[in-house]
Amino acid sequence: MGIFEAIVVFVCSWWLVFLPILSAGTRSQHEAGAVAPGTERGAPEKPSFRPKILIATAGAAIITILVWLTLFMGWLEFLIPKE
Repeated sequence: MGIFEAIVVFVCSWWLVFLPILSAGTRSQHEAGAVAPGTERGAPEKPSFRPKILIATAGAAIITILVWLTLFMGWLEFLIPKE
């Protein structure tokens, strides 16, 4: 796997990790009881992006390393039919 493929795997896995954890641990303004004027009641009170971005980056790095290791070690060679 070259550098371009590694970047593609990292970016795809980053989004696949980030999107599911985006709503984790957030409370809406309605649940908190303090709706700011001019905003939607369901808008998050404190989205706290920094920990979510760090978790997504660490998860994507682990996934990228696992994909590289799988390809480098040839662990899936048995799936390729031999002529």
